[in-house]
Amino acid sequence: MTTKVSIDASGGDFGFPVTIEAGLNALSLYGDLHLNFVGDKPGVQQELEKHAKYKSLIERISVTHASEVIDMCEAPSHALRRKKDSSMRVAINLVHDKTVDACVSAGNTGALMAISRFVLKTIKGVDRPAIMTSLPTYTGHTHMLDVGANIDSKPETLLQFATMGAIAVQHTENITQPTIGLLNVGVEDMKGSEKIQDTAQLLKNSSLNYVGFVEGDDIYKGTVDVVVCDGFEGNIALKASEGVAKMISHFLKRSFKKNPLTKIIALIASPVMKDFKSRVDPGQYNGASLLGLKGVVIKSHGGADTKAYLQAIKLAYLEAHAKITDKISDQLTHELEQHKIN
Repeated sequence: MTTKVSIDASGGDFGFPVTIEAGLNALSLYGDLHLNFVGDKPGVQQELEKHAKYKSLIERISVTHASEVIDMCEAPSHALRRKKDSSMRVAINLVHDKTVDACVSAGNTGALMAISRFVLKTIKGVDRPAIMTSLPTYTGHTHMLDVGANIDSKPETLLQFATMGAIAVQHTENITQPTIGLLNVGVEDMKGSEKIQDTAQLLKNSSLNYVGFVEGDDIYKGTVDVVVCDGFEGNIALKASEGVAKMISHFLKRSFKKNPLTKIIALIASPVMKDFKSRVDPGQYNGASLLGLKGVVIKSHGGADTKAYLQAIKLAYLEAHAKITDKISDQLTHELEQHKIN
């Protein structure tokens, strides 16, 4: 069965050169993938024809015209009301119309969430959609949600996040019972705010594989498969981590360039540094899921290069192929029915 994904070809810092090349690379990887590039049709077509592999993949490519582009600093409300023919809006409309199974955009995050929620609506039983992303760990990677969509979530909403995250990880990572941890200021039972304590109780009483509280450093230890948190804490943790990574990179480069001896040491150490970079490179974890919507929407980092954008398309393919939206809907419907019975 063919999996169809729409690409907001105009979105992000680099637009066509990145989104289209990454899309062609994805088509080469997945024989059952069909891509619909959305943007200025003549411009998209011109960019496609620059690539030698385009002719061999043409049967699995569609182009849908969109006359507008949402600016990266544009207010979500303005984008929602005024730009109804933007590449982002049209790409999401294709999901709503069942023309495609998923959408990928590197555009304005606030606009993407606002438009996706308006067009697709939320699954029954979901108060608010959440953004889930992957982060590197000692042994591989973990997943964290929410990382910025909601900044004041109730315990019941955090339970929904945990359920959605567990289902997504289970079916894209082939983990039978993903472990769930609740982000807190300590692992001891008595620590945390009233909201955290109430959320922990809900998680304990659920069917999820909840293992307890986790602290900030547990994220990178890989203590659990899914870290659940409010979008306020999640976004701070994510941005602080990105800042630390950039700082380490800055100091390493400066130290290696300090004098002729350190430059020689840099050459000797280059294989080690290359391996280190490959393990922590945020590009290989690019792609955040907007979970809880009636359709698969993946947010790519705005500054993603071709390799990083490819990761976002891969995630869209995996979630669409696994029918993540249906599975989340089925699980939450079951839980609502059980709650009524009880």
